[in-house]
Amino acid sequence: QLRVVETGGGLVQPGESLRLSCSASSFIFNALHIGWFRQAPGKEREAISCISNESNGGNTAYVPSVKGRFTISRDVNKNTVYLQMTSLNHEDTAVYYCAPVPYCSALHPIQYGGSGEWGPGTQVTVSA
Repeated sequence: QLRVVETGGGLVQPGESLRLSCSASSFIFNALHIGWFRQAPGKEREAISCISNESNGGNTAYVPSVKGRFTISRDVNKNTVYLQMTSLNHEDTAVYYCAPVPYCSALHPIQYGGSGEWGPGTQVTVSA
């Protein structure tokens, strides 16, 4: 079973940046399409970005609320997917998770494709 670990969260001021990392020790990680999700206090978890595997061109997708501010990428040599977040605002405050997704296309909604078990997540707090 794939187990991921999310790191890189923290407390930042509005307008600042953070880079999150999603890592897994499994050799299958690089073969998977990976998505970033977040859950704000009192809200449901939402998908915000994804990246396909290299065989599918490393395609990326973003929801409108983060497009232009967040950038997803992956380093196959490190079994890691990153989420570079810039121009952070209070609405970005949430616990951020990564998970497999069944596909990644800018033409279709990002969907959860994991087994039901989430990683620990990493807290991002944007506050003045």
